Amino acid sequence: MMKSRHYTIEEWDTKPIRKIPSLVDLCVQKAVDNVRYLGDVGETDFHLLERFLPHCTVEQLMHIEDSTEDRDLSPVTDKLWKNFYVLQFGANSTNVVVERMKEKRVSFKWRQLYEAKVKDNEEAQQKSFERIKQLYKKENAKKQSRQVQLCTKVPPSTNKRGFWGGGPSSNIGNTKSGIMKKAKLEFLNSREVKNLSAMKKTNFQNNQRVSPIIKKPSHFPGKSSSTPSSSKFSTATSTARRF
Repeated sequence: MMKSRHYTIEEWDTKPIRKIPSLVDLCVQKAVDNVRYLGDVGETDFHLLERFLPHCTVEQLMHIEDSTEDRDLSPVTDKLWKNFYVLQFGANSTNVVVERMKEKRVSFKWRQLYEAKVKDNEEAQQKSFERIKQLYKKENAKKQSRQVQLCTKVPPSTNKRGFWGGGPSSNIGNTKSGIMKKAKLEFLNSREVKNLSAMKKTNFQNNQRVSPIIKKPSHFPGKSSSTPSSSKFSTATSTARRF
């Protein structure tokens, strides 16, 4: 069986005594633990708000202020919004805003400054996105213009003829390349082709000039050879007239 220890008066004076939390402390701690569920804080004293509102995020603090009706919480929340501004946009930007307000002798709540800065950044990002989008469209259109386009126009039909049938220039228009066209013209204008054409033309003219000669026998079989010389002459003359 364990015996309880007895402390002397000196020992009781040196031993730390744990502080018992008050009912207010318990309520504040409860509010901190459930700050994400808070809305309208009603008539809660400012000194209590200062204890649990610093535990809010941007969205939570904004929700509490918007939910609380007929009460301005800026005496407590304004410095909290300034801290959010510093964390989000940096101390240099915060100092610039402070100096501008001093120069112009105006004052804005830090929530208003925070929301205005967020909106400016969103608009700047949107404009940057639009510029990138337009550049992408231009680049895409440039790539499309460089691609090979299919031709929907049907070329005129041509009749295929022999090499000598259509003349030297009949098939020149059918060539698809300037090199082929040049080579074909050189071939058609060559000496060999011209000589062949001249030979063909000469043969054709000679055939037109030559006429067939029909020879008739001087006497007819079965007749007497004792025909007078005058009748032979008359027969030859009549035969010559037929030509």
